[in-house]
Amino acid sequence: MIYDMRKNFGRFLEEFQVGDIYKHWPGKTITESDNNLFSLLVMNHHPVHLDQKYCLTQQHGQVLVVGTLVLSLVAGMSVSEISGKAIANLDYEKITHDGPVFIGDTIYCETEILDVKESRSKNDRGVIYVETRAFNQKDEKILTLRRHVLIPKKCYYEK
Repeated sequence: MIYDMRKNFGRFLEEFQVGDIYKHWPGKTITESDNNLFSLLVMNHHPVHLDQKYCLTQQHGQVLVVGTLVLSLVAGMSVSEISGKAIANLDYEKITHDGPVFIGDTIYCETEILDVKESRSKNDRGVIYVETRAFNQKDEKILTLRRHVLIPKKCYYEK
């Protein structure tokens, strides 16, 4: 049997229902290299993300992972279930950093479907409104993110 991920990656609009919760797997353990590379790529050189000695004098006493790295990981972890067939991510809103993330933490997340609406202007698509919540290995909430995603309908996609 051949399993074609191109056909089974993501979902169509008709497959989403308000109240559904998708638990994304696998988790991701954040390494020092992940944090350092991301800091360099986005030019965030704040010592709280890079300098262990400096961090000893700060609130948490250890290096904090860059918040936008956590946001990017959480959005990426949800792709296979939520936006794998998306036409576009329309917005990211109400992003809250609910707790600190440190080197060595493992991130897990889940996405709840808050709303599903068919497009009024185009029959082949609609918009889902979702909330993704991320937790560390201690099950402490570390990030919440809401977004709208433009999703194709199955009946038009397979023509």
